[in-house]
Amino acid sequence: MNRTPLLAINHLSVAFHQGSSARRVVEDVSLTLDAGETLALVGESDSGKSVTALSVLRLLPAPPVAYPGGEILFNGQNLLTADEAVLRRIRGNDIAMIFQEPMSSLNPLHTLEKQLSEVLMLHRGMRGKTARAEAQAALERVGIHHPASRLRDYPHQLSGGERQRVMIAMALLTRPKLLIADEPTTALDVTVQAQILQLLADLRRELNMALLFITHDLNIVRRLADRVAVMQNGRCVETNRCDTLFSAPAHPYTQRLLAAKPSGQPAAVAQDTAPLLRVNALGVSYGGKGALFTRRQASKTALHNLSFSLRRGESLGLVGESGSGKSTTALALLRLIASEGEIWFDDLPVHRFNRRQMLPLRRRIQVVFQDPYSALNPRLSMAEIVAEGLLVHQQLSAQAVEQRVIAALEEVGLDADSRHRYPGEFSGGQRQRIAIARALILQPELVILDEPTSSLDRTVQAQILSLLQTLQQKHRLAYVFISHDLQVVRAMCHQVVVLWQGQVVEQGSADALFHTPRAAYTRELMAAGRQAVTEG
Repeated sequence: MNRTPLLAINHLSVAFHQGSSARRVVEDVSLTLDAGETLALVGESDSGKSVTALSVLRLLPAPPVAYPGGEILFNGQNLLTADEAVLRRIRGNDIAMIFQEPMSSLNPLHTLEKQLSEVLMLHRGMRGKTARAEAQAALERVGIHHPASRLRDYPHQLSGGERQRVMIAMALLTRPKLLIADEPTTALDVTVQAQILQLLADLRRELNMALLFITHDLNIVRRLADRVAVMQNGRCVETNRCDTLFSAPAHPYTQRLLAAKPSGQPAAVAQDTAPLLRVNALGVSYGGKGALFTRRQASKTALHNLSFSLRRGESLGLVGESGSGKSTTALALLRLIASEGEIWFDDLPVHRFNRRQMLPLRRRIQVVFQDPYSALNPRLSMAEIVAEGLLVHQQLSAQAVEQRVIAALEEVGLDADSRHRYPGEFSGGQRQRIAIARALILQPELVILDEPTSSLDRTVQAQILSLLQTLQQKHRLAYVFISHDLQVVRAMCHQVVVLWQGQVVEQGSADALFHTPRAAYTRELMAAGRQAVTEG
């Protein structure tokens, strides 16, 4: 007797209408998913993974989105023809979703407690102390430190990885039958990633929950999935059991995905090269000042006593768990937050500069932020976003600006013909490349890269890393490279600083840290990274 799958996607096609024309982004995709099973949906950016997943809950706007063919059956009911009342009943209760960009999914005006409690009230009828206790337990389960106090925090007070964990906690509060996870571990370091994957596996067994897991990280796929579906250009090119797909991939595209990974080492830098950036005893603290009629809050040290020197053409890697102080370091170096200690850039005392004095240096020091969705203005076209820095810092003709924009887009692997489209029309990986192009177009001397490849699939990641290495050698760029991916750090960085809760655990040459780490925490990070690579 054949068992009816919990989810069955049959010959699904999805089209985006623009005027009188229609562009199909998903074509004739068929997938099934049983209760308690994990299906991984993999492929490059713009392959149709997220569009397919969003179609399950009909979250894409109609118009411009239409479904020329196919059906999506959940427990035998066609969701493509279901009315809004049915969809509202299913969304959140039976099918929950973890979105790719947590900052755009969390309400910036509400505390974590309010947002988690709202889910519990709507879907499980819980209020007051009961809801608070359940919310606190959910945060603790996904690895948020000091969950009781963090319930009072707002999304902007969390690191990227912490926001992602809050989204996972929120989705699991309703104990759904099907969880759709769209790149849920993109911003997580290897140790927390392992915890989250174990959590999802445990909940899947406990609740007999089906999991549709969308990712570009094949290491995760091998550790978590029962079956794998590979998508390319909107089509499903291969579906197979996980062990079979990894041991004997049938499609050439699958073979290419499995072969792509960060490799190589950064080019050597002459020892007599003068430092471009010198940092002495850098520290950052938050809190300590109470508003009118409020109690004074205890000061929290986000970064303590960080010192390093960086030469032209050299890369420094900052690694550590989410909330360890990596992004805080980047903001302090950019003088976007107050800090203690000294920052010398090209022998200029940046730590003494005010906002006006920093303006001439903004062109020379550029940044690529972790979350491209929140870093790109949704009201500007791709061309306007990339050209924005040129218009501020250089006086060029409109023709010269357009030529520079086209060259920058092509350099990061984007189609220049699409430069008049808006950020919302691009995939997460494409938005990240737009952010990189925006930084590189000004030909800076120092680039701070905050998880620049975290949302990219492995083939595009390899291309971007190769591009960054080429540009570094050509222009003698200095990089401060923040990443939780140790393979990427090994391929890109000459020096590494390991941070934990704002403290420097260990620092030194990349060779020394990767081959003979001294600190126990560093060894734990390296072991987790090696396990992911071995299993992947």
